[in-house]
Amino acid sequence: MDFFEEAYHNTPPWDIGRSQREFVRLEESGKISGDVLDVGCGTGDNALFLAGRGHDVWGVDSAPAAIEIARRKAEERGLAVTFLVKDALNLREIGRTFDTAIDSGLFHTLSDPDRPCFIQNLSEVLKPGGIYFMLAFSELEPGGYGPRRITKKEIQAAFSDGWRINEIRAAVFESRTRPEGSRAWLSSITRV
Repeated sequence: MDFFEEAYHNTPPWDIGRSQREFVRLEESGKISGDVLDVGCGTGDNALFLAGRGHDVWGVDSAPAAIEIARRKAEERGLAVTFLVKDALNLREIGRTFDTAIDSGLFHTLSDPDRPCFIQNLSEVLKPGGIYFMLAFSELEPGGYGPRRITKKEIQAAFSDGWRINEIRAAVFESRTRPEGSRAWLSSITRV
């Protein structure tokens, strides 16, 4: 059993039982538009929030246990969200495109060799002019726990070809184990 599948047999620290505030703010300010893909959706809280706000939302995660929980939540809340067990490195297999993609803590888990594959797959499911919003741990967060940290320069380098970086700003990644949250980057990146 892989790390993430095993984590969802309990409640992992990143599963806070509601949408991350950063995505709530983006939606409330009108920055999230159209059909949405939640990449690495976990148990679906961000996807369910956006569906509740009227978006057609698909959520994908490689952990079957997470998708099972997400589907159950959608049914209990009466929300229509398509949840699929899908590896983020094979997004092209979805067979459709989206106006917006969100990522709450996926990109910072990818290895250096996997990042270009992920970005290529993302470009195939995001419409031209579509926006990718990525919430990832920042190198400004002290080490010793949690995922790998990401620098602004790493984000800029990874999305230098075929993308336009609109903004990379300081943000908070909320978790159950750190009440104050962790320092993160929230990136807004357009597919050109």
